[in-house]
Amino acid sequence: MASFGGNLFDTAFYTRTIAKWARNARLARTADLAGLRRQRMHARQLKAKLDHLIHVADERLALPLTGSTSFPKPHNADWAWRPELWRGPLPKPGMSSVQSRSMLGHEATLFHDCQFSELTLRQMRNLREEDLAPYGLRMDVFRFDGSFLSLVIDLPKDGYDGLKRTHLIRLDMIVEMEKPIEIFARLNIKNGPNTEQMVRELDLSHPQTVAEFDMAYSNLNERRVEGAWIDLIFEGPEMNQVVLRDLTFSRRPRAQI
Repeated sequence: MASFGGNLFDTAFYTRTIAKWARNARLARTADLAGLRRQRMHARQLKAKLDHLIHVADERLALPLTGSTSFPKPHNADWAWRPELWRGPLPKPGMSSVQSRSMLGHEATLFHDCQFSELTLRQMRNLREEDLAPYGLRMDVFRFDGSFLSLVIDLPKDGYDGLKRTHLIRLDMIVEMEKPIEIFARLNIKNGPNTEQMVRELDLSHPQTVAEFDMAYSNLNERRVEGAWIDLIFEGPEMNQVVLRDLTFSRRPRAQI
């Protein structure tokens, strides 16, 4: 009953408030200047609060919804994952003059060997109708005096737990660039004292690109897998802006012949 009564009160108050401001707007041309000045001050204060509410509401209600893990997966995938950077808002959304080994969130780390960093990283909200990931990553590179630049994504334990040589690991990425560069994806799997590495050059002729790593062509020791991560290696990134709209991973058993 209290909730019902409260709803009725809120509705009545809202209706009266709308009617009041509609009347003020209708009589603004004939109102006395002192009263009009006071109404303008109150209207500006109210507008600032309403603009903030609308901005936050538009961001939260726009597709895709924050926290979304929806993306196409192979029908027989036994694991699929979108990293946190593309899934939800980070407490620290960006950084400038990024130093090597700087982390954005808990899973993404930038590595480079520049003496003077002119790199920026920023998490950005995806608002396009075709986007499935709630967020993307924008990297701006100005002068670049280093020899390498890579973004490392640590895979969660679910991604490598039970990994076998009959598995395929797939990376799906949507990338936009101001000018063409080469990007390589390197899968690293730590098993015992060794780290197995597999490298794929990404086909960037289309924004959406796929790389697959077939464990059958590795020297994976299935009983000693301790961790895994992906290096995204950017060749010649100087004076460029790279936007990673989405980044997802999946794992599936390879078809037996």
